[in-house]
Amino acid sequence: MPWMVTIARERWKEYFDVDFIVNKAERSLSAATVHITDAVASKSEGGIHDYYSNGDYWWPNPDTPDGLPYVRKDGQSNPDNFDRHRLILREMRTHVAQLASAYVITGHEEYAHKAVMFLKEFFLDERTRMNPHLLYAQAIPGVCAGRGIGIIDTLHLIDVPMAVQALISSAHMTDDVLAGLQRWFGDYLYWMSHHENGLEEMNQNNNHSVCWFVQAAAFAHFTRNDEMLQFCRARFKEQLIPDQMALDGSFPREIARTKPYGYSIFVLDNMVTLTHVLSTPDDDLWKFELADGRGIRKAVQFLLPYLVEKERWPFAQDVEYYQHWPAAMSSFLIAGLAYGLEPYLDLWNTLERDPQAGEVRRNMAIRQPLLWLAAFEE
Repeated sequence: MPWMVTIARERWKEYFDVDFIVNKAERSLSAATVHITDAVASKSEGGIHDYYSNGDYWWPNPDTPDGLPYVRKDGQSNPDNFDRHRLILREMRTHVAQLASAYVITGHEEYAHKAVMFLKEFFLDERTRMNPHLLYAQAIPGVCAGRGIGIIDTLHLIDVPMAVQALISSAHMTDDVLAGLQRWFGDYLYWMSHHENGLEEMNQNNNHSVCWFVQAAAFAHFTRNDEMLQFCRARFKEQLIPDQMALDGSFPREIARTKPYGYSIFVLDNMVTLTHVLSTPDDDLWKFELADGRGIRKAVQFLLPYLVEKERWPFAQDVEYYQHWPAAMSSFLIAGLAYGLEPYLDLWNTLERDPQAGEVRRNMAIRQPLLWLAAFEE
């Protein structure tokens, strides 16, 4: 099993506002369960159980009467694109993570009961379940029904296996429910690692491939797929670090985008999560370095000065949402604990943990890092 950075229960209050977490979970207790079938995507070529979304940066063509085919404006999100399934998926994830975290903190079964309701209805109930594929994600009207790049839409699902692990001790997480959830994530992992869309995304040369591997590693850990975990470790060492990281620890392809600051934070956040999931006592990726010194430690060291003093950022400012960064990313806490870096822990403790800007929330893959740091019993 992967070795993960953990903290003892008695130290939780150093890094988490437990009252805030429980208050959030109280709201989730009274929230209605959500399902992919709650919103019908009129432009989707799939059915009501199939996830659908549009590419963020695609807009109606100003040169054609019907606006087709859509044209791309990098970094400029189109607010009229269909995003209901993405928001529903994130809403489900957030409620489940909040409820599971409160269950870990308090042991109160009502939190576990409601979390399992969300999980059963979203993943298992034949009337409301989401099918385990993303054939129609990030579709572009007039261009394609779906793209491999859309697999990044399910990045937020990585919280779910950790939440399930936290809920295993509850009587509400029955063997049948657990087996059903493991089957769903196993099926989805198989699809994303075999379908041409998944393979296309896996082989991207920027944050998209990083996010593919974060998902693959989290889902493989949950389904005990040791072969996939080993594959992810090999790609981490042989592709992600050497192909995407510069000698100074930066990620040049993210810096070349129209949102270089936000993308730099985003890709590091996911690289830290990947390191966290994949490290083992015998293969500790926190310590891994190429011969030229490149490794996750170098990436953490590169970005830190620009998080502490944003005005020192030497590259272009983001075209949108620059003023909303940085926020408290889970990677600040995880990397801070892994390396004993007090400046990163200070960032976690002082920055906004619940930002309201949609772009920032969309780029925060982990909603409840407590689930990722607590030492749960297997």
